[in-house]
Amino acid sequence: MRIDILICKSLEFRNVFGQKVKITDIPLVDKGSPCFFLVHIRLQQFVTKIYHMDHCKTTVYSFKEYLKRVMKWSDVEMVFQTKELKSNA
Repeated sequence: MRIDILICKSLEFRNVFGQKVKITDIPLVDKGSPCFFLVHIRLQQFVTKIYHMDHCKTTVYSFKEYLKRVMKWSDVEMVFQTKELKSNA
């Protein structure tokens, strides 16, 4: 049996023009993980890009979808990997 146990967070803030913006699907990664640096830098770039947008087409953005567009697929799989639990744990 396969169960997805990746914990994701969301972030809400107001951009430079005062519009409320929400970023969802931010993976929670340990600081010791090799993925931490990739996720941290990409999240900073994504937030900065959205913060300075003139007009937001939408107020909710998916960080996971953004990573799929800007990173190699093997890196995205490494960040969003799922673990297999045994014995219905």
